Amino acid sequence: MLFAFFAAMAETERENIREATLEGLNAAARKGNHGGRPPVITDDMLHTLLRRRANGESLHDIRLDLIIPTGKRKGRNPSLASIYRALTEHEKRQAHPEAVDQAHADFATLQPGT
Repeated sequence: MLFAFFAAMAETERENIREATLEGLNAAARKGNHGGRPPVITDDMLHTLLRRRANGESLHDIRLDLIIPTGKRKGRNPSLASIYRALTEHEKRQAHPEAVDQAHADFATLQPGT
């Protein structure tokens, strides 16, 4: 019986921690801080990538010429996974521009002083 009581207390505490964490993440998101690592592929790198890919170059060849400008991996080449991720995000933005515009508008309304 004592073990069941402690198990119930632990479960309640875990749920309280989970709720507090979600509230903190939501508060940070409302302030514009979404956490996570910054993207490795910058807008300039994406533009170069798209232009060279349109000319028929392979992603492997393009990857060797791209250099990460900031962060822990500064001066190194991005991974193919980062390149594919950036291309996928770009295609989503191109496919649904109204969603991107709505997200920007929602973000602007959340900013203080605007």
